[in-house]
Amino acid sequence: MTDMSMLPHPVRYTYEEYLRVEQDSNIRHEYLEGQIYAMSGGTPEHSGLFTAVATIFNNQIRKRCSTMTSDVRVRTTSGLTTYPDVVVVCGPSERDTTDRHAITNPTLLVEVLSRSTEAYDRGVKFEHYKSIKTLQQYVLVSQNEPLVEVWTRGNDNQWTFSVYRDGDTAPLSSVNGHLDVRKLYELGTIK
Repeated sequence: MTDMSMLPHPVRYTYEEYLRVEQDSNIRHEYLEGQIYAMSGGTPEHSGLFTAVATIFNNQIRKRCSTMTSDVRVRTTSGLTTYPDVVVVCGPSERDTTDRHAITNPTLLVEVLSRSTEAYDRGVKFEHYKSIKTLQQYVLVSQNEPLVEVWTRGNDNQWTFSVYRDGDTAPLSSVNGHLDVRKLYELGTIK
């Protein structure tokens, strides 16, 4: 993911310049406040977990929602454009008017936490995700232990937090689905 501890480059980029970089690049980048940040590569464990989440979702909710992996860009209304590990859209996907490859209406987003991205995923990135009016749940999956954290937006626009461990099932009301923590880690474990 992004190393937001980097000092900002004195050059500011337009969104159109960012799109040109993405079009010609072999790696993905985030865009925030005129800066372009290279996203680090994931580990096999990271990939195994987000693939397991996408597989579980696809099996449970594919008739009513679309599940996409980290190849899909999401653009927030607060200015961040990034590639979440899993994106779920219920209903027709809406695209950004400037960037036809960026989804603007996710219902649920998933990030698999790593040591280098955990603080960013929990903090700055989540604050940007909150600006997406359609987003109802944000799911964080630990690489270190069987642990799933679910943030849910209430009718009052306040977010509540729940933790699920081995043996628990995390209800995902936004997509009328669930994540069985044990099954997730069984499917997501790299052999």
